[in-house]
Amino acid sequence: MIRKAKAIWRGAGRTGQGELSSDSGILSATPYSFKTRFENEKGTNPEELIAAAHAGCFTMALAFQLERAGHTPTELATEAAVTLEPEGQGFKISKSALTLRAKIPDIGADTFARLAGDAEKNCPVSKLFKAEITLDAKLV
Repeated sequence: MIRKAKAIWRGAGRTGQGELSSDSGILSATPYSFKTRFENEKGTNPEELIAAAHAGCFTMALAFQLERAGHTPTELATEAAVTLEPEGQGFKISKSALTLRAKIPDIGADTFARLAGDAEKNCPVSKLFKAEITLDAKLV
């Protein structure tokens, strides 16, 4: 399975503007810029999208873990807070902090902690932070 998204940028880093689109169409020319990334202007930014991906991936992974263990959650509510901090001349994503609030009938605290930990370690987005990155760059 391969999922795709596209970024288009016009102009310089600080004053330019871009658009993000996804094959599903859920993102369609969604604006992003220096101001949406660093100054909270309306639009999105890469860290927000990574946070959404991590929260969604982890929560779904946990739902599957719970199902395999014979538990059905009433609700799993996860927030991911992605930290972007300075590094040298640029920036790095240094952390993704997951906060989960779960309503799961008839589950023990130890079982819950074990399954949540397994989901965090094994969801594909958690693994992405250690993934190989390839680049095919061409001038056109």
